[in-house]
Amino acid sequence: MKKLSQLLTSIQPLKTVGDLDIEITDLIRDSRQAREGVMFVAVKGVAVDSHRFIPDVVSAGARAIVCEDLPEQLNPAVAYIQVEDSIIALAHLADEWFDHPSKQLRLVGVTGTNGKTTTATLLYEMAQLLGHKAGLLSTVRNIIGSRIEEAAQTTPDHLTLNRYLYEMVQEGCEYAFMEVSSHACVQHRIEGITFAGAIFTNLTRDHLDFHKTVDNYIAAKKMFFDMLPKGAFALVNADDKVGEVMLQNTRADKYRYSLRTIADFKGRIIEQRLDGTTLEVNGQEVEVLFTGRFNAYNLLCVYGSAVLLGFDPQQVLVKMSQLEPVAGRFQTLRSSRGYTAIVDYAHTPDALVNVLDTIREVVGKTGHIITVCGCGGDRDAGKRPIMAREAAVRSDRVVLTSDNPRTEDPDEILRQMEVGLPEESRATTLIITDRRQAIRTACQLAQPGDVVLVAGKGHEPYQEIMGVKHHFDDREQLLEVFDAEK
Repeated sequence: MKKLSQLLTSIQPLKTVGDLDIEITDLIRDSRQAREGVMFVAVKGVAVDSHRFIPDVVSAGARAIVCEDLPEQLNPAVAYIQVEDSIIALAHLADEWFDHPSKQLRLVGVTGTNGKTTTATLLYEMAQLLGHKAGLLSTVRNIIGSRIEEAAQTTPDHLTLNRYLYEMVQEGCEYAFMEVSSHACVQHRIEGITFAGAIFTNLTRDHLDFHKTVDNYIAAKKMFFDMLPKGAFALVNADDKVGEVMLQNTRADKYRYSLRTIADFKGRIIEQRLDGTTLEVNGQEVEVLFTGRFNAYNLLCVYGSAVLLGFDPQQVLVKMSQLEPVAGRFQTLRSSRGYTAIVDYAHTPDALVNVLDTIREVVGKTGHIITVCGCGGDRDAGKRPIMAREAAVRSDRVVLTSDNPRTEDPDEILRQMEVGLPEESRATTLIITDRRQAIRTACQLAQPGDVVLVAGKGHEPYQEIMGVKHHFDDREQLLEVFDAEK
């Protein structure tokens, strides 16, 4: 419980009505959670304006209401706090309610189109290997001390985020690493959070169904860096032209990492195989269990961040060699028939290009690449023909299939993808809507030395069709095929 007057020190109300010297039992934004003694924050959402639930919340026993528009009828037993923006007020109230947990951690946020999950997860693993307790908030899972939870979204809502950070503090965590999505920036989900550092991986076309333009997408990412305090670090990919944009107005200390130019953290790929890479980092060689230029960037970023957090550079290099790939991120499986299958989350044109170029660099002309991919429904339709084209240009055979069609017709999604196929690739491209059959067909086409890439879903253990998530795991499907081949 907390005094309402104490909570209000975190925001600047436009107007207050009622007794502010009362005890608040909980802070909520979901009217269905209303009960005796709570403070309810009414938010004007995209789909629902929760101001209309204020009477119901008051009837359920709420003691305080935070809102942008005061109700016409005010209950004398309730305190009303009018604010300019309820979402921003909620962010700061949540921070106050949970005793400013981000200030009690060394919290690092990772943003960018690709590489967020891998980078955040590897930083978590690095801290653990170096003997420090840490927490993780990612697309795949949330780790709060000894507790692991499946993640519902890339960046949690205001209350959940602060609660997770609070629980990390209670569990004795010193560090925390989290993905910061562009949606979270625009929706002010990281408002009021104190970051020790921010990382920018890269930016390519994605989420235009939400942001509408690439410029808006860039501006959303930049919001994260603009909010950093003095003394924090801002680490960006110098090989991505958007990296410098991220640094333009930040008050944080600026650092860069690169595989191509002079930077604070410079890397070079010496040799790569399907099961690992010899990497040079700031002049020192290290063997890592990762493959691909994109993973070299991720690891370089992890190294730089760990050093900026104060870890010993030599120890960081030693532990880098022990890090393992994140589930569903260039995850390699070997068939007894002599071909290799790779499961990767690549669901944007750039990510798919990175993975396919990496495979081609390793196998050269000695093996064929057979790619299974699709596109999700209810998402940016403009990238569908681009995905198909990139897959066809960089593969020897392509099987276009369903991804997560969500509420769309999967066959219509595939027709939109098919438009992007070059004329010369149409004869070598199969269209099989059923993802299970598509994977099996690709494996049947593979010969010893070939690589089957199953792209798009990565770690996801489901396929979402018409609002229902059906169990489906690309890795399980491949292992079933492998068992049948023995």
